[in-house]
Amino acid sequence: MPQATAYHHGDLRAACLRAARVLLEEDGSAALSLRAVARRAGVSATAPYRHFADRDALVSAVAAEGYRELARDLAAAHPSPATPDDLAAVAAAYVRFALDHPALFRTMFAEPCDPTSEERVAATAVISEYVHGIVRGAFPDADADALSTTAWALVHGLAFLHLDGKLDASTPEIVATQVGAAVHALFSAASTSPRRQTAQAVDAGAHPPSNT
Repeated sequence: MPQATAYHHGDLRAACLRAARVLLEEDGSAALSLRAVARRAGVSATAPYRHFADRDALVSAVAAEGYRELARDLAAAHPSPATPDDLAAVAAAYVRFALDHPALFRTMFAEPCDPTSEERVAATAVISEYVHGIVRGAFPDADADALSTTAWALVHGLAFLHLDGKLDASTPEIVATQVGAAVHALFSAASTSPRRQTAQAVDAGAHPPSNT
């Protein structure tokens, strides 16, 4: 039988994750259980427990897949963003991912997960470091931790506002325009913050313009 072949080839875990993703898209996270995944994957009710101790462990593995896919989408939007337009493109890709994979996105961020899951921690760290890298590159004088948290909160909030129908998500162009305007507003404010203005003034004093 196909499921036996998959199991003997060591693919049971992947088969369970595929089944979980299908269940998510069909019925949302409420339908996600180890028993339901086993039925969908065509394996015994106890087989998923070989790889997932409980539902939280399964959800964490699904979430980790989502984080890795999101990281790839962000890098594809721009591998090393430095300008406001680059940042807006990355933010739009984040919101687009949420709209293209609503059940997965909600599972990634709204479902309880296994806090000891090394896979999930590593996958989320990639996203966090990517955001920190953007801030460090574009705003070297800013508080990288604070500004990266602010930027992520803004874009994440925009994703859920679009998902929940609070903002117009009727076309990709409209979404990109709305997200781009918000990102430009944030980083425009960051670039004119008192701390940055002070740093610029100090730099200008150290390198006064030539009168010649």
